[in-house]
Amino acid sequence: MRYIALATDYDGTLAHDGQVSGDTVEALKRLRQSGRKLILVTGRELPELQSVFPALGLFDRVVAENGALLFNPESKRSRTLADPPPPRFVEDLRQRGVPDVRAGAVVVAMWRPHEDKAIAAIRELGLELQVVFNKDAVMILPSGVNKMTGTVAALSGIGISPHNVVGVGDAENDHAFLGCCECAVAVANAISALKDKADWVTQGSHGKGVVELIDRLLAEDLSGLAPRLARHDIPLGTSGLTAVALRPFGAAALVCGQSGSGKSTLVAGVIERLAAKGHQVCLIDPEGDFEQADEFRATGDPKHAPSLDHLGILLSDPEAQVAVNMVGVPIDERVGCFERVLALIHEHRVRTGWPHWLVVDEAHHMFPAEWAQEVDLAGEHGSAVLVTVHPGHVSPRVLGEIETVIVVGQHPSAAIAEFCRAVGTGAPAMPEDDLTKGEALYWKVNAGQPVRIQSEPAHMVHERHKRKYAQGRLEEPRVFYFRGPENRLNLRAHNLTMFVEIAAGIDDETWLFHLRRGDYSRWLREAIGDANLADEAERVERDVSLSPNDSRERISRAITERYTAPG
Repeated sequence: MRYIALATDYDGTLAHDGQVSGDTVEALKRLRQSGRKLILVTGRELPELQSVFPALGLFDRVVAENGALLFNPESKRSRTLADPPPPRFVEDLRQRGVPDVRAGAVVVAMWRPHEDKAIAAIRELGLELQVVFNKDAVMILPSGVNKMTGTVAALSGIGISPHNVVGVGDAENDHAFLGCCECAVAVANAISALKDKADWVTQGSHGKGVVELIDRLLAEDLSGLAPRLARHDIPLGTSGLTAVALRPFGAAALVCGQSGSGKSTLVAGVIERLAAKGHQVCLIDPEGDFEQADEFRATGDPKHAPSLDHLGILLSDPEAQVAVNMVGVPIDERVGCFERVLALIHEHRVRTGWPHWLVVDEAHHMFPAEWAQEVDLAGEHGSAVLVTVHPGHVSPRVLGEIETVIVVGQHPSAAIAEFCRAVGTGAPAMPEDDLTKGEALYWKVNAGQPVRIQSEPAHMVHERHKRKYAQGRLEEPRVFYFRGPENRLNLRAHNLTMFVEIAAGIDDETWLFHLRRGDYSRWLREAIGDANLADEAERVERDVSLSPNDSRERISRAITERYTAPG
């Protein structure tokens, strides 16, 4: 399910005139029985709340004092999330004639129209405090403390992501906490400013509105509200003036194209934007290409298989982007290992909502054609992106779940046709021409014609293939062969380190043969995909004043500094 938790305000939302009706309590119980979590987010002080609301034990966490205090009803333990104002502040307010001043564990509460006196006291005492309004109530809190910060602390404590939370409220102090929830709901009696920002406004007021929300949550997991949540979409690029994006939940996309066509660049941009929006990604990395990527924390390495226990720990950190390195698993055991990893990811998603996105690199190896198991790639539990050179080699059962195909590089129409043959559907009419750098062909499966888009670039340089290009084994079409004039040689450079070693030992005639033809810059540009390095090599190729040794040394040094130098 998308929404694992409901976070609700108390006064004016759950309660009417301070009391929660029996029907509302029964609805809360139904929500608990569905396996979902409940969080109460209120400006009230805890002792007062406990005295008026006997059903507090239905909640997994209570955020009280407008975000300043966190209470666990099961353990009966509470903790403050900020330091209280100094006692002299409360005394100062009373001396100024402010009536009904109350000091909680952190919050100082009072009523309008005395907020000006509070502001004057804060200024004269030199305190870093803020004034928060809740209709006629006035709360003074440490700067930066609000219902949002308290809600985030509560969610962290129960291991739930804000992307899996629906929040409901009615007043000014609910803006912040509703803003951190994936879906924001206002009850019918809410102030106009909150209704204007809400994704949905209930027909019922107070507790009846919460019951209405719970009934819809249980009936459809709020799927009918998905079109209103476009602000959460993940940008892919633009087609003319039209933005193209992936939906944040339930998306299943296939990215395909030849080696070096730009798949990794496109996916890196998607992952970067997912992380920026607070989504957790779990990447399946069959070839160890992400082993040294700074943005990922990995389990597994070239000598060790990934550990399920370690993976569980990594996934429990919502700030972590996680990679499962499969290089240490024997090739004939990788699919079985992947099955176990998938089972753990599914269990984790059901319980916590994490990881929000599953990215499977080299999907034709992880989901081979003979794979026949049922797989919930996205659906009710998240989203997924599969990346492959060969869509026709991926399990047809798995491809049947794909809703979006994105192609980069040469012959995009052939890639979509290959996908369609694998799933047994007719291919759409498509342009035959190749895509240029930064372009992609985007197709909603069985929903119209593919469109050409200018893909959204990543903002950070992505060097996931650095180790592979330097020390790994490139695919055969990307290998460089030193052949020389008349094809007298056949020296195979299957990575950059081998290229530099062979370059140092070959004769001048062979070196110059490839240099004058521009073979080095062409290889670096087309096979390695490093335009900057290719430009540098091309400048050397064009400089006829250089001796064979000078040109050899300059190109080799440029490669070494970029790919193989320590640090």
